[in-house]
Amino acid sequence: MDISLQDRTAIVTGASKGIGARIAADLASAGAAVVVTYHSDEAGADRVVKEITAAGGRALAARADVGRRADVTALFETARDAFGTVDVLVNNAGISVFAPIEAITDEDYRRHVDTNLWGTLLTTQALIGQPGLDRASIINVSTAGTTFHPAYSALYIATKAAVNAATLVAAKELGPRGIRVNAMLPGYSDTEGTRAMGFVGSPAADQAVAGVPLGRLGVPDDYGSLAVFLASDAARFITGALIHASGGVR
Repeated sequence: MDISLQDRTAIVTGASKGIGARIAADLASAGAAVVVTYHSDEAGADRVVKEITAAGGRALAARADVGRRADVTALFETARDAFGTVDVLVNNAGISVFAPIEAITDEDYRRHVDTNLWGTLLTTQALIGQPGLDRASIINVSTAGTTFHPAYSALYIATKAAVNAATLVAAKELGPRGIRVNAMLPGYSDTEGTRAMGFVGSPAADQAVAGVPLGRLGVPDDYGSLAVFLASDAARFITGALIHASGGVR
């Protein structure tokens, strides 16, 4: 099985911590040159780059608001100048505000749509617009919550469901060009983000774990290896797939 990513160039958005950071490190371990993209956590992105380069990999950090076309254009120019044509794209950047429907604000709506959905489409446009691109793998990080619909997540789940739909459409459009598009759907997870939200260690987390067939929360290591597989030629006949990585929760 060929899971080498040697001579591949990857952009991972939202990669300064958590799932994105692990995916970036694992792609680099498999041989890819990786652009670690961040929005505000420059120090976190720099730590990820140092981890990768200390292990002998190639990486650089780049700031971008994925919901802004100019930022995305500059991001891809930076990646190409440093490492060549981008042929692996992991759309991991995301906004997740959990609140009752009546508490959702106009700002919440714009941030979710701009980052979760529009950002995914903008980066996809930038990737497929590169001259000479003859193969690529796009991996959209969605959520298993789009199938079990947790309360207080209407806006987040709605935008991620839209990402799922866009994944399926893009796979059909881009398949003839040798570009595969898949989504991975993590379940309840233990990350910096969910710890900051107070989820990990809470009664809600205990209740969530009780419903996970594999009996635990996911961790970033659970998702990095899946991203490497989907990016590699080992997954060359897989496109348009929404892959649950949720410990069995549906």
